[in-house]
Amino acid sequence: MLEHGGRLLRAVRHYGIAREHWLDLSSGIAPWPFPIPSIALEAWARLPETEDGLEEAARGYYGVRQLLPVAGSQAAIQALPTLRPVGRVGVLSPCYAEHPLAWQRAGHRLVELDDDAVDAAIDSLDVLVLVNPNNPTGRCVARERLLGWHARLAARGGWLVVDEAFMDNTPALSVIDCAERPGLIVLRSFGKFFGLAGVRLGCVVADLPLLQRLAESLGPWTVSGPTRVLAQSCFADQAAHGRQIVRCNAASQRLATLLREHGLAPAGGCDLFQYVRCERAAQLHDFLARRGILVRLFEQPAALRLGLPANDADERRLAQALAAYQKETA
Repeated sequence: MLEHGGRLLRAVRHYGIAREHWLDLSSGIAPWPFPIPSIALEAWARLPETEDGLEEAARGYYGVRQLLPVAGSQAAIQALPTLRPVGRVGVLSPCYAEHPLAWQRAGHRLVELDDDAVDAAIDSLDVLVLVNPNNPTGRCVARERLLGWHARLAARGGWLVVDEAFMDNTPALSVIDCAERPGLIVLRSFGKFFGLAGVRLGCVVADLPLLQRLAESLGPWTVSGPTRVLAQSCFADQAAHGRQIVRCNAASQRLATLLREHGLAPAGGCDLFQYVRCERAAQLHDFLARRGILVRLFEQPAALRLGLPANDADERRLAQALAAYQKETA
């Protein structure tokens, strides 16, 4: 299994600090979960059914005519590589590691690319995969450039797969409105923006024939009945969407300022996390963990990703730990 954020129990065991004493900033998930609606017993007792209101609510939220709810976008990440012949797949790096792993496991030939190399390489690719905004760097590729890449791929029957797991905070940058075009596949994550990663829900937006093939590959009942009820409520709460966008943006800006004040200017980020490149990333990760603060460590290149503190007390706790580290390493 690949390394991911959110492994708090492992940190509890390793550092011997009780779970309730941790500040977990290791995942790019909004720390303010949407409220859980009342869920009738029927949702738990019956097999879930499609078109029970979830699809309609999701289509309205994303502004599209067709989509497929899945058990977290991870389900689609693993299934999509099995839906086309083995080919040459470009991955815009760095990238959420589950993407290249899934294509590699399905037998495809991987090519790691940076932004500057895509235009020269794209006509030799069958598929291009990227995360936008990027995980972990927060880099965002402009809509016009993405749609240009898609046009070149689709002309030869290729795919552009855009993972927009962190896009809800900046919907104007999305290409989801174009995803009915053959060869453009957009993945959206529910848990990050709505702060409810535990429900395991995502949506795939693409042309209808591909969605039908993906649904057949994943099989029936992939999204649980309680999740379907909960997500309908969240998708429909337009006033809360605006509040969440404003709250995340403000918290991300405060986090970036806090990091700069302690000599850790972010090299990237988005409204759900900040990304810091530093040679001593592993040392700082351990220093914070010994004080009950968990952040995400990356080794190549050496970097940390920090999620949003939920309140003033959490921000002060992080600031105090960073000040202590700055003093110790001065």
